[in-house]
Amino acid sequence: MKEKERIVKRLKSIEGHIRGIQRMIEEDKYCIDVIKQLLAVKSALDKVNTLILKHHLENCVTTAIRSNKNTKREQVISELLDVFETSGKI
Repeated sequence: MKEKERIVKRLKSIEGHIRGIQRMIEEDKYCIDVIKQLLAVKSALDKVNTLILKHHLENCVTTAIRSNKNTKREQVISELLDVFETSGKI
């Protein structure tokens, strides 16, 4: 299975999980149970982010770094820094 298909499959699974959490809220399920499910979704989203970042580094960034164009290299570095600064991971 291609990486893109795996990512889409994971996102569809997360989508279903979110619908389940919505039902839990509508049915007044125990708060801690809802929180546990939300944490599971957060973890699944983090995994998708990791897969997409890995793909980006292995393809887009590698291509830009090998490019003869300084602007291309600077752009990908700037984009990565921006993402990490925005996410609070730096």
